Amino acid sequence: MKAVIQRVTSAQVSVNGSVVGSCENGFMILLGVASGDTEEDAAVLARKTAALRVFCDENGKMNKSLLDTDGQTLVISQFTLCADVKKGNRPSFIGAAEPSLAEKLYLYFCEELKKLGVKRVECGVFGADMKVSLVNDGPVTIIYDTEIWRKK
Repeated sequence: MKAVIQRVTSAQVSVNGSVVGSCENGFMILLGVASGDTEEDAAVLARKTAALRVFCDENGKMNKSLLDTDGQTLVISQFTLCADVKKGNRPSFIGAAEPSLAEKLYLYFCEELKKLGVKRVECGVFGADMKVSLVNDGPVTIIYDTEIWRKK
């Protein structure tokens, strides 16, 4: 499972011209579910995301997490994060999880964020053609891949 986490002052996602999700002062998360990913991966990723200390404290140091700041999240499913670009110029998406599993784990990740105490978790529409806009704060962008936490 891969996540591109952007600290934002605002973000929104639209489908067919209508806003379906938004957040302020928190994270806009692009989430890619790969073949072989599990609920355990989603749970670990949610814990790491909620505890990620990239918000500034009173001294201007990045010492606070989403939970410390009552930050909000907007989570967008994005299978293209699982692209294989080793050969040629056209990416292969064979490593992405099949849609029913990907949607299940995407929703599980969002629910885990809520269980951890993130007060506002909004989502895009799984599988839809979405238009995402955001104001990246910093910019601060962190990339997570659950592969690094898997037991060898």
